[in-house]
Formats: sequence, structure tokens, C-alpha cells
Amino acid sequence: MPTLLQTQTAPMSESSGPSLVFAYYVTGHGFGHATRVVEVVRHMISSGHQVHVVSAAPEFVFTMEIHSPNLSIRKVLLDSGSVQADALTVDRRASLEKYCEIAVEPRDSILATEVEWLKSIKANLVVSDVVPIACRAAANAGIRSVCVTNFSWDFIYAEYVMAAGHHHRSIVWQIAEDYSHCEFLIRLPGYCPMPAFHDVIDIPLVVRPLHKSREEVRRELGVPE
Repeated sequence: MPTLLQTQTAPMSESSGPSLVFAYYVTGHGFGHATRVVEVVRHMISSGHQVHVVSAAPEFVFTMEIHSPNLSIRKVLLDSGSVQADALTVDRRASLEKYCEIAVEPRDSILATEVEWLKSIKANLVVSDVVPIACRAAANAGIRSVCVTNFSWDFIYAEYVMAAGHHHRSIVWQIAEDYSHCEFLIRLPGYCPMPAFHDVIDIPLVVRPLHKSREEVRRELGVPE
């Protein structure tokens, strides 16, 4: 899959191969996941494919960078990330309780809805960064899935469980089990341990191209040469 694995160097040209349909699930926690997904999606679309982004992240994050009828945005909240009082303070117990409320309690309903939707768009592949239940939904729909990330929520939440209480352990186990259904992990630099994934492909950083020169940035910030 060159459009996934060569996001830094792939030429922005139309593909002569068949057009594929990708369902790309993106966690809505912060803007970091969404902004790196933009570059991958941009290359997918430039290669002639259709991409359906599923995320609670603001739509403008994607549409400001990508102007194409082959991009569809479906605003759905399927994971919750971390509950934070500020940029550095995480409420571990509230984070676990929020995930339980959003993705565990309505799990059966979510899976039924996602399976039906994936079949309706005739998705060829599900990509997740890094929504756990997306992998299980893909498996239930008979569609292959991959994850693209440098961390997974089972690893993050495992530390929260130690602080919030072991009665939340089932959340971590469920997330790891969901991830285990994906075909392989496309692992980005700066990664944490992710034992839920069986096969791993390492790639360089996924970044968007520069819009301003070094000189322009330094001038705007008032940083002398």
C-alpha cells in the first residue's frame, strides 16, 4: 500500500490502478491525530481513491487541507482519549469512566451501526488512528483493517488503571482485544510498547509539507538569524 507507507515521498499523481474505498477512523482527542491523518488521506485521494473519515475532530481540520469530492466526513464519537483539566493534568479515573460511557456500555449498538455503515459504503480497507472498536467492527464486517499510530489506548489506560483502581482492567483488555483484529500496525516513530498488534511495519514520521519558509517563520516569531 504505497499511499500509506510512503506518505513523505509519494508523488501527488493519479493512480492507474483501481479506485479503492477507505474508511479512516480518527480519534478526536486533540488535533494531533487528525492533522497527521490529513497528509495520509491527501495522498490516498490524489491516487484516485475515496476516503471516508470517521472522527469527532472538527471537520475543518480535514477540509481546510483537502478539497475533493472523494473526501467524506462522518462526525461520530467512538473513543474519548484522556479527560484533562489542562494541557498537563489528566484525570485518570474520569478518563476511564468516559471511555466506558462512550465505547463500552453502547458497544453492541456501535458495532451493529459500524458494520452496517462499512458494508453500505463498500469499504475495501479500514484504517484506524487509533480507534479501538474500529478494528473489531471491520472484522465483524469481513473487512481487513490496519492501524497507523505511535501509541495505543490500552497502553495509556493501563497506567490509568493503576491509579484509578483495578476494577477498570476489563476496559484495557477489551481495547487490546479490539486492536488484535487488525492485520498489522504501521508504527510511527516515538512509539510505546504495543503488544496487542501481531505484525508491525515501521515508517518515518508522517508530516505535512511546509507552507512557509524558515526565514518567514523566524521573521514572524521575531527570532534573529
